[in-house]
Amino acid sequence: MDTVTQPRTPALASRLPQVGTTIFTVMSTLAAEHGAVNLGQGFPDFGCDPALLDAVDGAMRAGHNQYPPMTGVPALRQAMADKVQALYGRRYHPDTEITVTAGATQAILTAILAVVHPGDEVIVLEPCYDSYVPNIELAGGRVVRVPLVPGSFRPDFDAIAAAITPRTRALIVNTPHNPSGMCWTDAEMRRLDELLAPTDIVLISDEVYEHMVFDGLPHHSAARYPGLAARAFIVSSFGKTYHVTGWKVGTVLAPAPLTAEFRKVHQFNVFTVNTPMQHALAAYMADPAPYRDLPAFYQRKRDLFRQGLAKTRFRLLPGEGTYFQCVDISALAVPERELPEADFCRWLTAEIGVAAIPLSAFYGDGFDQKVVRFCFAKKDETLVAALERLQRL
Repeated sequence: MDTVTQPRTPALASRLPQVGTTIFTVMSTLAAEHGAVNLGQGFPDFGCDPALLDAVDGAMRAGHNQYPPMTGVPALRQAMADKVQALYGRRYHPDTEITVTAGATQAILTAILAVVHPGDEVIVLEPCYDSYVPNIELAGGRVVRVPLVPGSFRPDFDAIAAAITPRTRALIVNTPHNPSGMCWTDAEMRRLDELLAPTDIVLISDEVYEHMVFDGLPHHSAARYPGLAARAFIVSSFGKTYHVTGWKVGTVLAPAPLTAEFRKVHQFNVFTVNTPMQHALAAYMADPAPYRDLPAFYQRKRDLFRQGLAKTRFRLLPGEGTYFQCVDISALAVPERELPEADFCRWLTAEIGVAAIPLSAFYGDGFDQKVVRFCFAKKDETLVAALERLQRL
């Protein structure tokens, strides 16, 4: 009698055993189930400039539908070089120092894989974007967590200095900062420059919210500081800037020797990025108004949202940049304020009808400080609907 062999799925030893479904997916799913206003996940609920869509259509009809160069469409790299020189005073060579990526998340992973070897240490400043730690672990690196100062979320340079060892390979900095909205100052960037100057530490500077800095403040890009620029991968996002997060197009600026290593990984990671979007973005960037006007656009939304929240018992934390607003829940007049942040956000979504993200999700140890994050990159009517519900608290 023949023996029937059952199909067998091999068991895998996970490369990321601690990773499960992200809090963003959890909260968005819960928001959909309860018909809640979703101020959790960070993306706009409004469209982009129709002229940008027309540019994509034009690029497709012009035949730009095959592989572009691995490094990116030349016109887009040139447009980025011109923009960065105009804004930050540093000239990056479009052929050897600028690479177009499949969004900022891929850019960060690629930079980490390019420079981090097994056993190397990488410093992250918590709370931090949720891709940093898994990226480091995939590279075989060791994550070294340094907390930003609770409440203000400013960098603690004594703590950063204490975390540096001979094994430190890289430091990841994010300004404007997700999730807190904090923006690094000129003095802080200069202090970082001084701290790193005697080392060979690589800086990965996540600047995807560079055009969302408010109240007339400038964005202090690492590109402005020669010492930092010489060691930095600077990550930018067209998706964040032009309200097209689903396009997944970004760029990385870095000195030629760093870019050469970056491109070795990029070539076999994603190889290249969709062609018509690149041509459209290059054409659209001929007018600087959309990104120059973006701070005022989002500041108006920030102010609308903050003014509404001021009528509640939420305590507003500073909102210097990004399209996120953090609030302290500890003074709310509901017993649920005593819940852990994650449980509070689930309650807020299910019972009040507004989805938020707990700040504890951005810490490795789940540090709970009674703070949650809202996204205000929404239509005015979306924000007003959310505020009407939140003002019941």
